[in-house]
Amino acid sequence: MASWDNGEPEPERSSLVRMYAVTGGRTTPRTELAMEALVSSATSAQLGMTYTREYRAISELCRQVRSVAEISALLSVPLGVARVLIADMEADGLVRVYQPQLEAGLPDRSLLERVLSGLRRL
Repeated sequence: MASWDNGEPEPERSSLVRMYAVTGGRTTPRTELAMEALVSSATSAQLGMTYTREYRAISELCRQVRSVAEISALLSVPLGVARVLIADMEADGLVRVYQPQLEAGLPDRSLLERVLSGLRRL
């Protein structure tokens, strides 16, 4: 549980309200982000308490390369929320995003197989 500046615990909030607050009410990411895009942490250090718990969780998860869809599932947040958070983190240099290479409008087969393998591990 997070704490306020005066050391008192922060009251619990509804998860939907929290997600709305964390994304600033935005529902679309700053940049186009495919759900099969791969994400890795851009830093080996743990993020400090100055970052939201969602940023810290994403950074920890991405010590292993993960897809946007996998991050969404592991954090139990809607895909749109995960996209907004990941795009913001990429803009801040906290994560690296590897967009799929599309050939004739179709994603690479090996990428889809890696994503499917990751989803099976869940």
